[in-house]
Amino acid sequence: MKPALAAYSRLLDVLSRLALWIGGFGLVAMTAAIAWQVWGRFVVGDTPSWTEPVSLFLMLWFILLVAAVGVRERFHLGLDLIRDTVPEPVRVAMDLFSFVIVGLFGGAMAWYGLELVLGTWSAIVPVLGIPEGMNYLALVVSGVLIVLFSIERALILLVERKAMGAAESLARAHAPGAAMPTAD
Repeated sequence: MKPALAAYSRLLDVLSRLALWIGGFGLVAMTAAIAWQVWGRFVVGDTPSWTEPVSLFLMLWFILLVAAVGVRERFHLGLDLIRDTVPEPVRVAMDLFSFVIVGLFGGAMAWYGLELVLGTWSAIVPVLGIPEGMNYLALVVSGVLIVLFSIERALILLVERKAMGAAESLARAHAPGAAMPTAD
């Protein structure tokens, strides 16, 4: 199981890195579009009509992609006060419950996002000429990533728990940017 988990983690490394690069590009592109809008409005005296819809489109994508990566890297806020005071078996159960709930949330994002995509695909954003569903496709992609990253975290906790001390496996499953298992 460890080699399979290592391969799965390597695949998710690539997806995570890709999502971060796309998110970073989206942030830079959105900043450029807004700068162009300000330049057009205050310097040229003619506001470009495309900058606002492009900025909103890019913002949806980069926020949702980076939020999905946050599930994997554990840089979302968490309240560990109670978790840190309970016995280790309860802590493991709480962690698994958390991973399952986050994964279900990602699944709901993907499912209902797909409904939005299908329901709005025929509507065209006038200024951009792209289907309105492209905006909601970000929900689907990030929801799927959240599910995949939640599964990875739960598997790391369960598999590594058997191979090493329980406290160390808990720390690895919760560490931001933790090294993923290798194929030993």
